[in-house]
Amino acid sequence: MQEDRRLAVLRAIVEDYVATEEPVGSKALVERHHLNVSPATIRNDMAALEDEGYLAQPHTSAGRVPTDKGYRLFVDRLSTVKPMTAAERRAIASFLDGAVDLDDVVHRSVRLLAQLTRQVAVVQYPTLSRSTVRHIEVVALTPTRLLLVLILSSGRVEQRLVDLEAGLGEDELAALRTRLNLAATGEVIAEATAALDALARHTPGSPEPTRSTVAVVEALIEAMSDHRSDERIAVGGTANLARFGDSFDTSVKPLLEALEEQVVLLKLLGEATGGGTVTVRIGAEGPYEQLASTSVVATGYGPDDALASLGIVGPTRMDYPGTMAAVRAVARYVSRILDES
Repeated sequence: MQEDRRLAVLRAIVEDYVATEEPVGSKALVERHHLNVSPATIRNDMAALEDEGYLAQPHTSAGRVPTDKGYRLFVDRLSTVKPMTAAERRAIASFLDGAVDLDDVVHRSVRLLAQLTRQVAVVQYPTLSRSTVRHIEVVALTPTRLLLVLILSSGRVEQRLVDLEAGLGEDELAALRTRLNLAATGEVIAEATAALDALARHTPGSPEPTRSTVAVVEALIEAMSDHRSDERIAVGGTANLARFGDSFDTSVKPLLEALEEQVVLLKLLGEATGGGTVTVRIGAEGPYEQLASTSVVATGYGPDDALASLGIVGPTRMDYPGTMAAVRAVARYVSRILDES
């Protein structure tokens, strides 16, 4: 019972400190929260929480603020992630559903996350190597010029023009399209590349591949090995850091420097995780000592296994329940859009 009460006190202090940005005293807790105990009991609980490292007192006469350990206990004891309201869900859906291509999805997602959380949002582009081939289309623009359209599970679409030495008839074109899709559809990039490469190689006991087949396969393999989107990220909401001007040197300045380093941001986001799991790393739990005043809330997104990560980074004084809910909701909507695209 005492442990439950102290957890309630810690939860109240975290919520008040995030909302007011001021150290929280026992009098404020009594006035704002119905804890059903005397101020003296709350003071004793606060002292105990401080002794255990969950709270700190910035000044002798000030109230308490949560430590990284306190935030961690608060996050770990969240029974459920706060659900988004119906209005918030509609706003997310309407904003993201208007996206026209993968770049648009990524940039809309990063803007939306920044607006919902009032933090810095980071979205990693889907990693090509984790994608599968959804479909290959072959369109004859002229008898000797083909348009190849490669559609991946990540929502990425690659187009290539191929000029042939000799024209293809409709039946030959249909047969080529069928062979390409039988070889590659549903396969991850590495396996699809190998299967297509086999179509362009002469093996004993089989007809020698035509020059048209070789040219088309070479163009598709080149499209699959194009790594322009790998290791790319989009960042939004940097202006939100202006809210934390009181801790510029410790929180904001190191984070602003980190935002210029793409590798640092990718490492902060961590490996993409599927299944709706939201990862929260608080303060010194992260990979960089200079960002010990920063927290990261991230999850993976993608229609199948997680293709990439998205999340927010910001000072440890943040609304963890609301941020976790927003990150999870946006990831789910982006996954759905990519799945349906």
